[in-house]
Amino acid sequence: MAEKKRILILTADAGFGHRSAAKALAAALEESHGGDCVYEVVNALDHEKTPAWLRDVQSDYDRIAREAADLYKFTYEISDTWPASRLMENAMRVLLYRALRDIVLTFKPDAIVSTYPLYQAPLNALFTLRRSFVPVACVVTDLATVHQIWFTGDADLTVVPTEIVRGLALGAGIPSDRVEVIGIPVHPRIAAGAGLDAAGKAALRRKLGWREDLTALLAVGSKRVGGLAGVLDALNHSGLPLQVAAVAGGDDELYGSLSSRDWHLPAKVYNFVDNMPELMRASDFVVAKAGGLIVTESLAAGLPLLFVDMIPGQETGNADYAVKGGAGEIAADPAAALEIVYHWLAKGGGRLALRAAGAKALGRPRAAFDIVDRVWDLAACGPARRDLAAASIARIRELFGRFDESCEE
Repeated sequence: MAEKKRILILTADAGFGHRSAAKALAAALEESHGGDCVYEVVNALDHEKTPAWLRDVQSDYDRIAREAADLYKFTYEISDTWPASRLMENAMRVLLYRALRDIVLTFKPDAIVSTYPLYQAPLNALFTLRRSFVPVACVVTDLATVHQIWFTGDADLTVVPTEIVRGLALGAGIPSDRVEVIGIPVHPRIAAGAGLDAAGKAALRRKLGWREDLTALLAVGSKRVGGLAGVLDALNHSGLPLQVAAVAGGDDELYGSLSSRDWHLPAKVYNFVDNMPELMRASDFVVAKAGGLIVTESLAAGLPLLFVDMIPGQETGNADYAVKGGAGEIAADPAAALEIVYHWLAKGGGRLALRAAGAKALGRPRAAFDIVDRVWDLAACGPARRDLAAASIARIRELFGRFDESCEE
């Protein structure tokens, strides 16, 4: 019997998207190759050998992006340059080296797939010092505006979601044969429900206790989302033929606020859910912030998007991509949101149907399976011994010396 392939999936918890993409890949791997592989999802930022302040970046990400939006935007733009991203890349080689060394030497992968950009450089440092290179695939998790740090050139394969991002990767110097447009991975349950017909949707709504005869709005919130409550208030008093399914995303304050409202529309309020694919299949459009995860999942499900919030930088690009593709619109305030939804529903919902067609055209519901197939090809090759020039190893050692760190092979 052939030995099982070992696939390491690296991720982080700076926002929902990286973790969700990793979980989608794990589910697709289980479905496609479960009997022939061993896989593990690991957040290297949580490792004991990652510096404490770097571990804290994950929890600080949301707070800084929300409470100091101008500072976040400024920092993002300044760091999104070739010199700054190379400096960050070299810092990560040192700061994350020990954690990734422990993870890789413990798991002994045949291939690595990463949904977070900061791991490529330290992995390359590890492989260079050991002269043994494990194939690495890096999966970019934003649709249009992508930070330079994704494009270090250290991955064997860079998976991008759109031709826009492919152009950015090529412009950063990644060889064309190492960049593939596949998409952002979404959970197989979303792919399975992408083609649900009217009868199937009606049955699902009955199961959920929703109305079968009203357009269903799925509002997706969390501590990261601003402005959602105001938009729902405006729609709640609109008299439009709507029903609301609102998910608070684990934000207890938002859940309490929405649960205690005097709803004039039929409404179901949820806190944290584990059946989001099911809720999406039962819905007609999504109201949310422009995070890479919710945008990608909505497009994969063929659902139009009404954007009520976005973090400057990558999320602006996500929203622009969906809007330009005819899959959504941006509401600057509750009044604008009300106007957009009114026009979507007017004249028999023609504009809503048009937006749904745009979403379906942009969506890539089977991206996770396609990415897993490419990772499986890399795993078939497995780690490879490389003879390197002494100068390559010396440069890594010199870098560690500048940071006053030692590196073990």
